[in-house]
Amino acid sequence: MAGDVDGFSSTGRRRFKPKAEINVTPFVDVMLVLLIVFMVSAPLLTVGVEVDLPDTEARAMTTSEEPLTITVQSDGTLYLMDTVIEFDELAPRLAAIAGEGSDARIYIRADDGASYGEVMRVMARVSASGYANIGLVTDPASD
Repeated sequence: MAGDVDGFSSTGRRRFKPKAEINVTPFVDVMLVLLIVFMVSAPLLTVGVEVDLPDTEARAMTTSEEPLTITVQSDGTLYLMDTVIEFDELAPRLAAIAGEGSDARIYIRADDGASYGEVMRVMARVSASGYANIGLVTDPASD
């Protein structure tokens, strides 16, 4: 307008100008709370099948991705990841995951009380399903 000087109109009243600033303080507060919640809850999200692994002197492995695991409990119950599975269903499910063969590592976790023969049967079935890279999981020996 022609009579505007420093935001005042010719009538002497202040003209309304909207602020073009964003107040980020509430956003930062919410993000900090979410960060704390996720930091506390993340270690609790690692669920799995309870198994008493044998102790060995091997070093712990470091991997960045969640591996495919098969768990053999002492009573012979099999788990593919966290799902109970029958021995006869193991080969078709692994073959479906692997396709024509897989270079991915698959881990077998066996309870300390599981029979050697049962673990070997599972390893043979995994190998026949197209996996050539099989690892056995143990607990490091505590001195």
